[in-house]
Amino acid sequence: MGTLGRPMTSVLEDTLRAALLKEVGRFVERARHLAGVEQIALIGSLTTPKEHPKDADVLTTISNDVDLAALATVARKLKGAGQRRNSGADVFLCNKTGDYLGRTCSYRECHPRMACRGRQCAFSSYLCDDLDEVCLEKRLIVNPPIVLWPEVVPGREVPEDVERLLLAKLRDLVP
Repeated sequence: MGTLGRPMTSVLEDTLRAALLKEVGRFVERARHLAGVEQIALIGSLTTPKEHPKDADVLTTISNDVDLAALATVARKLKGAGQRRNSGADVFLCNKTGDYLGRTCSYRECHPRMACRGRQCAFSSYLCDDLDEVCLEKRLIVNPPIVLWPEVVPGREVPEDVERLLLAKLRDLVP
């Protein structure tokens, strides 16, 4: 038994890490149906056994015809779920050729904001192209640690909780 008489698995699944993994799974379930979303991968500390991750990092490959407004809405849900646990999430965007484009915008409405670090409202109003702040390396983009969709492809050995709480459930989504 774990603390307060709860079974140990329940205690382990109440951690920030477990919550973030489950929310990443929900993000994939929602985003995989959006026009222009071509691949979703997990990057960052959740791909390691790090016990206390800072946030969830998702890399999403998109095409030029992506519905970025819809993707940003789904990304804000992921980010909000993290914020409810004093954490966060970033949905990084790249294209098929491995170019880093920026992140989904955190704001529901686009208009000049002091806190916005985007260079401009590029190709849609939901791309935060804060390339002076964040820029992913091309090798990470073309070879992410764990591809989650359209098929599950772990690029390396994954932690047990990632397999159990995320990958096993995502494998059930793939026909």
